[in-house]
This record gives sequence, structure tokens and C-alpha cells, in this order.
Amino acid sequence: MMKAVSAFMRALYLGFTEPFRNGHAAAERGDASAQNSLGMLYLNGRSERDDEQAVGWFRKAAVQGHAYAQNNLGVMYANGRGVEQNDAEAVRWYRKAADQGNALAQSNLGEMYINGRGVARDDAQAVAWFRKAADQGLAVGQYNLGVVCADGVAVARDDAQAVSWYRKAADQGLAAAQANLGVMYENGRGIARDDAQAIAWYRKAIEQGFAGAQNNLGVMFLDGRGVARDDAQALAWFRKAADQGDAQAKNNIGVMYEKGRCVEQDYAQAVVWYRKAADQGYAQSQSNLGTMYAKGRGAAQDDAQAIAWYRKAADQGLAVGQYNLGFMYASGRGVAQDDAQAVAWYRKSADQGFAAAQNNLGEMHRNGLGVAQDYAEAAVWYRKAADQGFAQAQSNLGMLCRDGLGVAQDRTEAVSWYRKAADQGDADAQQALREMEAGTIR
Repeated sequence: MMKAVSAFMRALYLGFTEPFRNGHAAAERGDASAQNSLGMLYLNGRSERDDEQAVGWFRKAAVQGHAYAQNNLGVMYANGRGVEQNDAEAVRWYRKAADQGNALAQSNLGEMYINGRGVARDDAQAVAWFRKAADQGLAVGQYNLGVVCADGVAVARDDAQAVSWYRKAADQGLAAAQANLGVMYENGRGIARDDAQAIAWYRKAIEQGFAGAQNNLGVMFLDGRGVARDDAQALAWFRKAADQGDAQAKNNIGVMYEKGRCVEQDYAQAVVWYRKAADQGYAQSQSNLGTMYAKGRGAAQDDAQAIAWYRKAADQGLAVGQYNLGFMYASGRGVAQDDAQAVAWYRKSADQGFAAAQNNLGEMHRNGLGVAQDYAEAAVWYRKAADQGFAQAQSNLGMLCRDGLGVAQDRTEAVSWYRKAADQGDADAQQALREMEAGTIR
């Protein structure tokens, strides 16, 4: 099941800067703070909602140098509210406010740099702006800096620092940070693994209605971690998150239907849920939907559709999507058979540590398909997959050790690898062991 991890987020509007009395009169007289506050009134609809009026008042204050109004005007441009969406204008106004030390704008400007919106993507600049905001105690800035540290974006990956920043933001009540802190506890990243603490932080985020945490709590119930295993509770939490549009939760509901967990197995319903998430751009669901088409489960068998969905997932860098696309090229399903393309996609997946792709890349090197035959290179890839417990790779590595292909001949090591694979039920390894013990292979 997939676990939600929140990504970078933009700071929202400031709110009132001071009590708002006789607002219209003060705003009309040119009082910048009153103009900003009047803009907030129109934005939030406390009298009547009117985004265009909000933009107008934010602009009056912004041109006077009011930092909060400059940030707010940037948000309006970034979201296309009350004005035509324009990332470059958003960046321009964020920068004016950020240069005055406005923490909201500093975090927002960092978000624009990290996503290459309105400016060329520049992770180092993003980190610098996130840090300025975080150092002022802004929860969103602290949260974004935590994401940077956890993902190793423009800084060395540092899970302990990520935990520290997530905690600062979580203690201020930021739901996304509470959810991510839960993920760190659950996975033992930067802190001792503690399922109870993970659940506690997920529940804090859930109290604020945070969909990602609802999904994550569902996964805990599904796996019986920190709570008694309860598929019904898992499905209930997935549905709560899905009702808010959470793509990972939709994918997880699809998995429940595909596997028949807590619901009657129903491939058609699995396809429905996978498609909902896939249409939101969720890579895992795109790959899953591709597999349903490839196998003709819940939808008419259609290799061309399978290829289309695998490619969407692969282009997002999903390892299993890249592997699946490589397999389709290797077997000529839905595309012209192309070993070189198969190798290229297997390698992308294998470089991410996906064991099945590592094994298949080893196969391509061993058999000289799409690459020059190279037993030593085959052994390298088989070993990577075998060390992850992938049975087929263990059997293949046993064969190379037995025959001295690409590695020194070593019957003892061959038997060891064959036995590991055989214990997992690999039929080829079981047969090879019988033959070696009978002396029919020397």
C-alpha cells in the first residue's frame, strides 16, 4: 500500500494585520494596512466575496510597499484569483515582500523556485528562501525546509534535520508537518522507529481533516502496525481521504478491490479507482492501471492502453512503471519489439534499486540482448537483485557461480544461492540443486 508524504506547500494569506475599524474610510484615505485588510475582507467573503476587489485593494497597498499586501497579491497571481494567472508576476510581488523580510513571501518564493514557476528552477535558491522563512519561525517555511532535508534537495540528505524541522512546524499545528513527522516515526528515518508515535502524529493531522494522514492511518490498520490489523478500518480511512480527493487513498482502495481485502474481489471496481488516481497524475495508479489492461482484468485486454499508462508512470520516474515498460519492449507487446529500449528502461528502474529490473537487466547482459554479451556485468546485476532476496536472481547467480561465467567458478557459492532461491519455491533452483546433488551437473 502507498503511504502519503506531503510535498512542498505554499504559504497562504496573512489575514488581518490589525483590528479593522472604519476600514473603508481609512482605505480610501490611502492607509496601506487598511487597504490590505479590506482586501482580506473581500477575499474571505466576510461581507461579500469578490476576488477582483481583493486584488484591487491588495494592489493599492502593495504599490505603497506594504509587504503583506505584496505577498497576498503574489498569491492571487499564482492562483489566478481575481486576476489572470501569471507566475512571473507572482514571483515579482513575492520578491518585493521577501526582500523586506516577510516570511510568508520568502516561503512562497522558495516554492516558486523549487517548482520552476515564473523563474528557472533553482533548488539552491529555494532552500535559501525556505531557510529565511524557517529561521523566522514560519511553520510552512519550517515544513518546506524539512522536505528539502528529507529528500536531499540542494543539500545533503539529513533525516535528523528533517525531523527537527517537521517537529517545529508540527508543534505549531501545521497538519502537513504532523503527517510527515508521523511518516518519519513509522519508517525510523532520523529518529527511532515508533509506530505508536507515528499514529499519534497522524491522528493530530487527522483532527484537522488532513487527507494524507487519513490515508496513512489506513495503511497502519491494513498492516497491523501500532494498532490491531483491521481491514475494515483501513478501508474506512482510505475512503475518508479519497472523498477529499487524495490520489494515494484512491489507489489503495483500488488495491483493496483487486486483492479482495474487506470487499469482494472486483477487478472492474479496482480499475475504476486506479483510473481516478491515474487521471490525477498519480504514477503508481498509472502503472497499476497499465497492468490491469495488460492482463485484461476489469477491462478488455489492451496492450496499447497498457503501454500508454506504463509510459505515463515511467516518465514520472516510477521504478515499477519503468520496469513494466521495459518488459513490454522486450516482449514486443503493444510496441515493436526492441531490446535496446528494453535495456534502457530496465536500467532506469534498476538504478533505483528495483530488484525485478536488476534481474532482467542481468538477463539482457547474459544473453546479449540489446547490449553486448557480458557475463561479468550480468553477475553484477543478478547480485544486486539477489541481495534483495529476489529468488529468480538468486537462481541465476547460482548458475553463473556453478558454471564460472563472469565470476570465479564456485560450487559452494552456487549451492548457497540455489538454496536461497529454492527455499522461496523457485523451481529452476530446486531442479539445479537436485542435479548437483545427483552429480548430473559438475
